[in-house]
Amino acid sequence: MTDSIGQDGATRTLSGSDFAVGTEDRYFEDYAVGAVYEYGYVRVSVSEADIIAFAERFDPQPIHTDARFAANGPFGGLIASGWHTASLAMRLVVDHYVSRVASLASPGVDELRWPSPVRPGDSLRLRTTILETRRSRSKPDRGLIRTRAELLIPAARLPWVGVSPPRSTKGGLRIQAAGSALKPYSEQ
Repeated sequence: MTDSIGQDGATRTLSGSDFAVGTEDRYFEDYAVGAVYEYGYVRVSVSEADIIAFAERFDPQPIHTDARFAANGPFGGLIASGWHTASLAMRLVVDHYVSRVASLASPGVDELRWPSPVRPGDSLRLRTTILETRRSRSKPDRGLIRTRAELLIPAARLPWVGVSPPRSTKGGLRIQAAGSALKPYSEQ
C-alpha cells in the first residue's frame, strides 16, 4: 500500500514504500524491524494562530504566545511549544503508523527531545523507524514494538524525537480470499 492518506485528509505517505496494509488491517506481524516510513502534510503548515492558540491553552509562556516578546528572545521569533510539536507528531503517528484494530496502547516514551523549534509556516513530516519487535512472553497472542519517531522540517531541522518503549500490539487474524476461513496471520 503506497500513498496512504491520513484520516484528516491532509497527510499522506512521503516515503517510497508503506506498510502492505492500512492501519485498519495492520497487526503485529506487519511491523518489520529496520523498516523506515515517512508521512507528512500535503497542504497544511503550522500557523502562527495555531501556535498561539495551543500555547494559550496549554503552555502559556510568552515565547509561544507573544510575537513581539519572542522576537527579542533566544530564537528570534515565535516558536511552537514542545508539547504542541509532540501533539502534531502524535497525530501523524495515529493517522499512519498505529494499528486501528490491534493497538493496545503504549507504556510511555523513553526519550523525548526538541532539538530545533517549530516556527509559523513550517510543514512537518514524520519518520518512523521500527527498532525492535518481540512476542510477549506472558501473552503470546501479543507483541511489543519499539519505534523511533522523528518529526522533520524540510529545512533539515529536527524539532522532535521520540523513542517509545515497546508498544503492545495484538497478533492478527486476517480475512482470506473469498470463501476462505479466518486464519491466524502467523500461519499465512
